[in-house]
Amino acid sequence: MPSALHLFPLDTTTKHHDHDYHQIVIGVDGNAEFEIEGLGGSIAPLSGCIVPANHVHYYEGVGVNRHLIMNLPSDAFPLAGQHREFARLFDAPLFFSLDTSLTHYLDFLVQELSHRVDETSLPLAHHELMATTFLSCLSVRLQPAQVVPSGQQRINLASLDRYIQQRLSQRLSVADLARHACLSEAHFTDCFRQQAGVTPYQYLLNKRLRTVQHLLLSTRLPLSEIADQTGFSSQSSLSHAFRRSFGHPPSALRRPTQPTMLNNAP
Repeated sequence: MPSALHLFPLDTTTKHHDHDYHQIVIGVDGNAEFEIEGLGGSIAPLSGCIVPANHVHYYEGVGVNRHLIMNLPSDAFPLAGQHREFARLFDAPLFFSLDTSLTHYLDFLVQELSHRVDETSLPLAHHELMATTFLSCLSVRLQPAQVVPSGQQRINLASLDRYIQQRLSQRLSVADLARHACLSEAHFTDCFRQQAGVTPYQYLLNKRLRTVQHLLLSTRLPLSEIADQTGFSSQSSLSHAFRRSFGHPPSALRRPTQPTMLNNAP
């Protein structure tokens, strides 16, 4: 499947799905709400989100809206060969805003797609090159190259853990964690990855899922209530994230063992 760019409105009723290709969604007109496996956020014009492949995401357009959608298979031209470094953008879900330069480029993309009667009439190579240019610009902004000094400030993980635990039922974002650490989101993400070995999103998701495990084993709360207490929008969203991380559904922790058969006493 090649890369593809589309311009269309999102349904105004809540939908959810996942797919085996990466996706970027950017607001052009109107608004939308997204949740990507527990990470929620709003998309307004000139902002967007990154949806990694195989991540269940819930979305809903708000009123009259129009969004630019980039579908990006992992082996497509913008993410392969000399461009494979751009694949790091899809390590974890992320919400972002466009700066002035990217706003101008978005205007160009919208005009290129709008001036055609049918988006598919654009040559495939044109789609690929437009997507590659956008990923290159976004990568520079979200993952700036840094020379890390030996005395780099370390993130206080104990303080961050307390912050997460106190707000576990909320839809925390990486931006929330960065604000708590008093760092920009991009710098926080880079520092966190170097210090903890995982992205902030992966760390936050693991905290949620470990709490889910504890509640499954220590309480009889219904799964829908556990989802509410751990920041997932629904039981379905929790179940998918749990299965993908642990290889079995949450219900497996509560299945009763087979009773021991006793011989009848004389």
